[in-house]
Amino acid sequence: MIRLDTGAVTEIALLAAHCDDLAIGLGGTLLTLAETVPGLRVRALILTGAGTERAREEERALEAFCPGADLELRILDVPDGYAPAHWERAKDAVAGLRRGSSAQLVFAPQRGDAHQDHRLLAELAPTIFRDHLILGYEILKWESDTPQPTVFHPLPEGCAERKAELLMKHYPSQRDHDWFDEQSFLGLSRLRGVQCRARHAEAFLLDKATITFGGA
Repeated sequence: MIRLDTGAVTEIALLAAHCDDLAIGLGGTLLTLAETVPGLRVRALILTGAGTERAREEERALEAFCPGADLELRILDVPDGYAPAHWERAKDAVAGLRRGSSAQLVFAPQRGDAHQDHRLLAELAPTIFRDHLILGYEILKWESDTPQPTVFHPLPEGCAERKAELLMKHYPSQRDHDWFDEQSFLGLSRLRGVQCRARHAEAFLLDKATITFGGA
């Protein structure tokens, strides 16, 4: 399989509609980046959950998924399921993240996500982060919207298991969902691993990128 390298990454921007989206969609990638990039800067924006137990869960979870990173997290109180009705506020928040960020890499929901809150961020991201590499992550849930990814990140040994453990530890409010368990998370990462000749992997969708042949 042909490998493409991102080059040096010192800061990343994360966009999510809900607390736990980031950990589900790219928890293994966050663990890998935090452990391989000393002093990684992480700037995260989440649209919903401010002032609730879910926000407190998210704060503790991202600290665990980004060990040693310089983490800044902003959580808004947009009503869950109604983000499109708060389009202006959401766009202003994403634009604010862009102004305060020097990120080389942006993670946002993928455009084909069936949840309207996720799709809103997927549509906003490229209109604001115009010159960035944007990777759309997939969020495991009950809707039949599993995408056909174009970019795969093979996870280091033990990383997928660590991701599943941290998800179960830090999001107790979600354990009543019949799909929220370690088998689900490991099943998806194993499937993505099969698709890129690895044991486990996380997968992303890439709308646009430039390529330089023959080196820098």
